[in-house]
Amino acid sequence: MPNTAFPGESPRASAEGAAPPSPGELTDRQRAAITELFGSIGSVLQELGELFLEGGHELAMVGGPVRDALLGREVHDFDLTTDAVPQTILSLVESWADAVWTVGIDFGTVGLRKGGLQLEITTYRSESYQPKSRKPEVHYGTSLHDDLLRRDFTVNAMAVRLPEREFVDPFGGLADLKAGRLRTPGEPEDSFSDDPLRIMRAVRFAAQLGLAPESEVREAASGMADRLAIVSAERVRDELTKLILSDAPRRGVELMVELGLAVHVLPEIPRMQLEIDEHHRHKDVYDHSLTVLDQAIELERKRGVEPDLVLRLAALLHDIGKPKTRAFESGGRVTFHHHEVVGASMSKSRLSALRFSKDVVAAVGKLVSLHLRFHGYGKGEWTDSAVRRYARDAGEQLQRLHILTRADCTTRNRRKAAALARAYDDIENRIERLAEEEELNKVRPDLDGNEIQQILDIKPGPMVGKAWRYLLELRLENGPMGREAAAAELRVWAQRHLDEAAEAGEPAESTEEAAGGEGSD
Repeated sequence: MPNTAFPGESPRASAEGAAPPSPGELTDRQRAAITELFGSIGSVLQELGELFLEGGHELAMVGGPVRDALLGREVHDFDLTTDAVPQTILSLVESWADAVWTVGIDFGTVGLRKGGLQLEITTYRSESYQPKSRKPEVHYGTSLHDDLLRRDFTVNAMAVRLPEREFVDPFGGLADLKAGRLRTPGEPEDSFSDDPLRIMRAVRFAAQLGLAPESEVREAASGMADRLAIVSAERVRDELTKLILSDAPRRGVELMVELGLAVHVLPEIPRMQLEIDEHHRHKDVYDHSLTVLDQAIELERKRGVEPDLVLRLAALLHDIGKPKTRAFESGGRVTFHHHEVVGASMSKSRLSALRFSKDVVAAVGKLVSLHLRFHGYGKGEWTDSAVRRYARDAGEQLQRLHILTRADCTTRNRRKAAALARAYDDIENRIERLAEEEELNKVRPDLDGNEIQQILDIKPGPMVGKAWRYLLELRLENGPMGREAAAAELRVWAQRHLDEAAEAGEPAESTEEAAGGEGSD
């Protein structure tokens, strides 16, 4: 059971001490948490509350910041709600705020900055989707109670009125938060119908806050999962990102699969459940992938790495090519040849469909394609040139590849696991040594394009690129060669190219240029 104790309380004290407070009743510690929240942002909210009060309007802090303050979590966003319509909000804050913006005004939201603090104020509202619409219809309201009723979950349906700082909790969000459960203020079917993305939020809060969806929430989410199809890919992506970057994404992914949401978001994940890994037959590929995700997160923490979206997506998706590449061989052996190549293509296709950035798509695809490369290392038989190629091919993803490859070892055989760990220690040490000696992250041929043109007396064109790639291969194979040795190798290559072209009957003009004339250096 998740630790849902509030700041200054232990779970045991909450369970075995005095009777828990009734819904809406704050303990002294919880009230102190709210007071600390307001104290951390100075007088800005107090001034703003008084400004609205003088203008004859209500104002309240609502949702996430209230919930997080009660959990002792750091508060980043300050969301406020009011009965004032957007134009009235503007008239109240324009002369008071340091800056005002109206990007979200069509949805009833006005943004402002005051004293280094950014706030968003939204008119009481309700919003809902028509059956085939991707955009919600927004209706303004006049009641804080009704505004809280349309919120996604009870733990987000708590508020603090300003300027008086009165705690408002009409739907028992405080008790739910303390009990570690996830409920909706009204019927879950109504909540999910209003905004189907809330189905994804349910699994995200399970991963992020350790809240367990109540049975009626699970049933509604499962029964309405196909409604996710009307939500834009960008909104689904943003929820998935928050889930993956949470402290315990495995639980969220498992819930997505259990409730049938993954079929509409990451259909490749549930397809792995029936596939058996050829190296670890006691595990299915689905469970193995979740374990790799867990171990990658553990290694992130050990190495002092911030939660890494690219690494975590690669850990989750690294084996999605296995269902498509499964083959049965004699003796009952199951193989998944080239699943890393197929998986790289599949991961890029899926993440592109979810509108992830090109950089994220490319990075995840590269990691998936390379995740098996280390398994040819054996007991360190690779030459230095092979190690250079490994580092070169990984490029900017090398540190992530180190973590992913280590996390991919899920064998229960301790001796085998220790041997793999030692082997990877060795390759990391060799890469580090070669990097110090040769600056591996800057590996280039010993001659650049201009020098190639000068030595071969040729103009810019395809031949320069071919020569550059040839010299790069030499550089990876032999390490630094120096300009003179590289130039000599280049001339030999150009002459060989000339001979091969002549044998093939190709036009001689380009090859003659490649070989260089009598006046070439």
